[in-house]
Amino acid sequence: MRIALISDTHGLIPDDVLPYLRKCDEVWHAGDIGDIGAMAQIPDERRRHWVWGNIDDHRIRQSTQEYDFFEIEGVRTLIIHIGGYPGRYQQKARLLIEDLNPDLFISGHSHILKIMRDHQNGLIHFNPGACGFKGFHKKRTFIRFDINTGKIENVEVIELSRHK
Repeated sequence: MRIALISDTHGLIPDDVLPYLRKCDEVWHAGDIGDIGAMAQIPDERRRHWVWGNIDDHRIRQSTQEYDFFEIEGVRTLIIHIGGYPGRYQQKARLLIEDLNPDLFISGHSHILKIMRDHQNGLIHFNPGACGFKGFHKKRTFIRFDINTGKIENVEVIELSRHK
């Protein structure tokens, strides 16, 4: 299962990101979608596990959820927009991690790409950064990876220019 993990699109999924997403089985979004139209850019059969972020309006919140917990190919996964990172989790994220015991914890919000191992909680943390144009980030980033029989493999960081 090939996954594209994006976040902080803030209104649209840029044209130069779409070819990368088309090569994946599923597209996951860690919040701050920004416009309901951005969701329509990804076909339903690829759009899975999208959560809302702090900038998302009532229409997006009705179409998504605050957090998502699911198992895919033997990997228990938790996605929430504002989550923090190992050693500095936001309170809600920390409680969810303690309760749900994910193997993979995904958050967005910071616009800073991070891939970290959390030894204390026995998980891997992904933050794909921001692939949209709005924000303070210097590069637009996102992650692609495979999930295969309980293993996260072939992790790929994509960096694109900040300028249109």
